[in-house]
Amino acid sequence: SMVRWWVDASDRTHVDCKGHTGSMMSLGGGACVSSSTKQKINTKSSTESELVAIDDAISMILWCLYFIEAQGYAVDQNIVFQDNQSTMRLATNGSMSSSKRTKHIKARYYFIKDKIEEGEVDMRYCPTEEMWSDILNKPKNGTPFRKDRAKLMNVPIGYDDNVERLNTHPDLLPK
Repeated sequence: SMVRWWVDASDRTHVDCKGHTGSMMSLGGGACVSSSTKQKINTKSSTESELVAIDDAISMILWCLYFIEAQGYAVDQNIVFQDNQSTMRLATNGSMSSSKRTKHIKARYYFIKDKIEEGEVDMRYCPTEEMWSDILNKPKNGTPFRKDRAKLMNVPIGYDDNVERLNTHPDLLPK
């Protein structure tokens, strides 16, 4: 089986200049796990914000992997999609991709490197337009909102609340 994660960050979006992390996990259609959280530390670049986002999500990524395996299912691929290639290089290579500009990043953010090497996580590039977790860390509207909502909730892009309300038995609607 394949578990897919989309992890993304918005750099310095809060008043105190902290970023925001959005992550979601899918086993096929829709997200069965998702998270939208303010980052706990300030960062100096979007690359670092993305690395913090992966660190924010890695506990849940591994917990879900271990939980699924404990239920007796084999997970062939536990994929984490990332849209920042610099972040991918840092996460995959650790200090080998580090420079004077990234030495301040704590070693704990290289935990993902160990999990990649152990085969528990596979990091892959995902174009920004297909980063479905964007809806969890950025305000969106129009077509981009509808596309991301469709992926997150496993509904059609043209999903309409009023149409769904008319098609739902009255006893199932909120009072």
